[in-house]
Amino acid sequence: MGLGSVTAHSGRHFLQIPGPTNLPDRVLRAMARPTIDHRGPDFADMALDLLQRVRPVFATSGPVLIYPSSGTGAWEAALVNTLSPGDRVLAFETGHFATLWRDMAEGLGLVVDFVPGDWRRGVDPALVAERLAADPDHDIAAVMVVHNETSTGVTSRIAEIRAAIDEAAHPALLLVDTISSLASIDYRHDEWGVDVTVSCSQKGLMLPPGLGFNAVSDKALAAAQKARLPKSYWDWTPILEANRRGYFPYTPATNLLYGLREALDLLDEEGLPAVFARHDRHAAATRAAVCGWGLEVLCADEREYSSSLTAVLLGEGHDADEVRRIILERFDMSLGTGLGKLAGHVFRIGHLGDINDLTLAGTLAGVQMGLELAGVRVDPAGLQAALQVLRTE
Repeated sequence: MGLGSVTAHSGRHFLQIPGPTNLPDRVLRAMARPTIDHRGPDFADMALDLLQRVRPVFATSGPVLIYPSSGTGAWEAALVNTLSPGDRVLAFETGHFATLWRDMAEGLGLVVDFVPGDWRRGVDPALVAERLAADPDHDIAAVMVVHNETSTGVTSRIAEIRAAIDEAAHPALLLVDTISSLASIDYRHDEWGVDVTVSCSQKGLMLPPGLGFNAVSDKALAAAQKARLPKSYWDWTPILEANRRGYFPYTPATNLLYGLREALDLLDEEGLPAVFARHDRHAAATRAAVCGWGLEVLCADEREYSSSLTAVLLGEGHDADEVRRIILERFDMSLGTGLGKLAGHVFRIGHLGDINDLTLAGTLAGVQMGLELAGVRVDPAGLQAALQVLRTE
C-alpha cells in the first residue's frame, strides 16, 4: 500500500499538536452531564467555587474572568479593557502569535512599537529596559509579551522582563499571553507583577476550545476605569459584578465549566509543581531525541526552551509538511505544522497536557519512523536518547 493510500487505523489517534490537547476521560465524562439553569442556585455554587479554584493556576489572589471564547477573544479583552485609542504599546516579534496579537492591537487603533526578531529567541529583557528608558514621557502604555510562543517553542523570561520594567521605573502595564504555557510551565501572575494574563482552555487545562481567561491585577482594574477603547461583550465591569453572585452577564459555557472543575481536580491531585516537573522532563526527552537524530531544535537559547512543545527545524531539501503527512497517514499521529514564515521548515511536537512517559515514547518512535520514511537522514540512536531521559527519575 502506497504512502498516499487511505488506511484504516486501529487504536487511538495520537494528537501531538501543541493544542488542542488530549482530553482526559474524566473531563469528557464530566462534560457529558446535563446542562443546568445558569441563573439557578446550583450553577451559582459551582461558579463561585470555580472562580476561586482557578486562581492558583495563575498564581494569583486576584480575579480571573472566564469568557465563552477562544484565546483570541481573551487577547482582545486584555487590550480593550486597559487601553484607549492612540495609546502606544511595546510588542516583540517572537513568532506567529506575537505577530497576530500585534495585528489585533493595530486593528483596534493602538500604535504598536513592534521590535523585530528572528523567531528563534524570546523577548530580550535588556531590550525592554532600553526601550522603556528611551521613553521618559511614559508614552508607552503597555508591554505585550507572549510567554510561550506556540509557533516556535520559545519561552520568554517573564520575571526578568518584569525586573527590566522596574529598572526603567516605567508605569507601563504588563500584558502576557500564557495560552500554551498555563498549567504546563511555571508561571506566577502576582509574583512577577503581571497586569493581565491571557489564556484559554484547550492546552494545559486539558479541555476543548471554548473558554478564554483574563487574570487581572489591581493596576489593570484601575486602568480599566480610564480605558476608552470600545467594548461591550468583553467589558470586565459587568462580568465582575455578576461573578460576585456566581453568575455571568451572558450565557456561559456550562458544560465546559463542568470540564474545568474536573480538570482543576486533576491538577490539584497531581500538584502544580509535579505537573511542571513532568512537562520539563518530557521536553528534555524530546530535545534529546531531536539532537540525537542530528536535527536542530528551533529555539536557539537553552534558557528559553519550551516545556510545552518542541519545534524541529529540518535542513534544506526536506519539506516538514511532507514529513507530517507521512506520519499522519502511516501512524495516525498529528504533529503541529510550521506557521507563518516557518511553513514547510519546521514541525512541532506537542508534549503538554494529559500525556505520560509511554505516550511520549510512542510519539517519538512515530516521529523517528516518519522521518526515515520521508528520506530524512537521522541517527536511530535519537529515540534511545529520549528513553534514557524518561528512565531517569
